[in-house]
Amino acid sequence: MPEDSPSFLAQTVAAQPKAAVTGAYPQLRLRRNRTHDWTRRLVAETRLGVNDLIWPVFLRDERCAEAEIPSMPGVRRLTLAELPDAVGRAAELGIPAVALFPYVEEERKTATCEEAVDPDNLVCRAVRKVKAEVPGIGVICDVALDPFNALGHDGLVHDGRVLNDQSIEILCRQAVVQADAGCDLVAPSDMMDGRIGEIRRSLDLAGHEDVAICAYAAKYASAYYGPFREAIGSGGALKGDKKTYQMSPANSDEALREVALDLDEGADMVMIKPGMPYLDIIRRVKETFAVPTLAYQVSGEYAMIRGAGLQGWIDGDLAMMEALLGFKRAGADGIFTYFAVAAAEKLRAG
Repeated sequence: MPEDSPSFLAQTVAAQPKAAVTGAYPQLRLRRNRTHDWTRRLVAETRLGVNDLIWPVFLRDERCAEAEIPSMPGVRRLTLAELPDAVGRAAELGIPAVALFPYVEEERKTATCEEAVDPDNLVCRAVRKVKAEVPGIGVICDVALDPFNALGHDGLVHDGRVLNDQSIEILCRQAVVQADAGCDLVAPSDMMDGRIGEIRRSLDLAGHEDVAICAYAAKYASAYYGPFREAIGSGGALKGDKKTYQMSPANSDEALREVALDLDEGADMVMIKPGMPYLDIIRRVKETFAVPTLAYQVSGEYAMIRGAGLQGWIDGDLAMMEALLGFKRAGADGIFTYFAVAAAEKLRAG
């Protein structure tokens, strides 16, 4: 049926909530509210603010690793010396929190991931430095083994199989050393079954009852993670794929089951990752559970927008803000985004 046919229009109107049918053309002209900038702002249904932004920051030891990340133009790995000024700028803009991700040199990676639980590893040193020099900003730590794993996986591997329960044991230890360093919120991104409850118990037993957990509850086996793996140096080591523990992009109902389990185990908030290809999941989770729901605008999404903007194929700044607003419209309470500082500067400028 043609979309401009009377019967199609009538069916469309009839399908709307009755309260929305308040008049008809020419008496009703929806464009009136779009005529001026002030009216568009006045009737905006969704608002993006700096409080919605979380800035993921890549770390590097000054002795190794290049600062620049070729697949993520404009994003750099920061040394501990550079970190306070960068995070201080984020705090000055009003960004609530930063999330720390390390680039670990190859000689420190092992199949048993001991570096992940070293209280003096790069992440823990970075946490202590931020809390000492920029005390007003929240610090989030990733709980997963891929930066430290010689095999590139988020859990321990034996005979080609990613182990669930054995991985949880070291993930719990990792979360505790991060909390000991001063981390405010741990974010398990590994997708092992049952890890949220065990991490919660471990944190409580260690005296960290106030350290919150953001569960990567619905993390999909996505093609959009490539630049991130380059940034932390895990991509080249990865054997096989992560489809046995990360979710299938085909599944939506399964995401609700994953979220329900993580909430039952003690998650304080939940994450959907990636963000843009999974706006429907964000909406379903928010409507179903009404809990703090975060989205991660992942490295591949950033690279596409930033890269196309640099080529002049799109207006990069407009696309950045439109994408972030889309997460809010879908129901996200907060957004992990590499655009956080740039977006905050635009929001401040008005």
